[in-house]
Amino acid sequence: MATKLSKSFYTRSDVTLIARELLGKVLCTNIEGILTSGIIVETEAYSQRERASHAYGGKRTPRTETFYNDGGISYVYMCYGIHYLFNVITNWHHTADAVLIRAIEPLEGKEDMLLRRGMNKMTHRIAAGPGSVCKALGIDRSHNGLDLGKDIWIEDRSITYKKSQIIASPRVGVDYAGEDAKLPWRYRVKDSPWVSKAK
Repeated sequence: MATKLSKSFYTRSDVTLIARELLGKVLCTNIEGILTSGIIVETEAYSQRERASHAYGGKRTPRTETFYNDGGISYVYMCYGIHYLFNVITNWHHTADAVLIRAIEPLEGKEDMLLRRGMNKMTHRIAAGPGSVCKALGIDRSHNGLDLGKDIWIEDRSITYKKSQIIASPRVGVDYAGEDAKLPWRYRVKDSPWVSKAK
């Protein structure tokens, strides 16, 4: 039986634990009446305590203000002026933690995902990488700051992975973060063909 994750799932203080526990959960969207979903197979954790975060050191800008809400809302931003990236805000008000969803394994709405991605056939790259996730699921900047529950939500469908099935490694594209770039805060399902190929 599928159940939407409650707010209490997101408002915990350990963002790395949440990032690991999101593996196996199902990210769902209902955009303009089109339902699409996929099993989360790759995530990255971010905290204001480390340099890879947009909110490092308590930085507050119009873009990062979403970070400072209670957990359980979306944080969507554009990367390199090309791709939208979807994050889940965690922890409590004024503590800026978030989990980036990097890859999903498609479930419902595969034909609509193909149309959104401009692809003719289902391949493992359909939603491998955070930009591809957003495009496949129809997520854009208009979905920033939304409570997870109506247009976008995450479900527990009793899909779980053992600790031995989860790979922890440094995050992608955060070399600017110095020593913090080495934190093993990227989590992915071992041997899943749906994860991104970034080293």
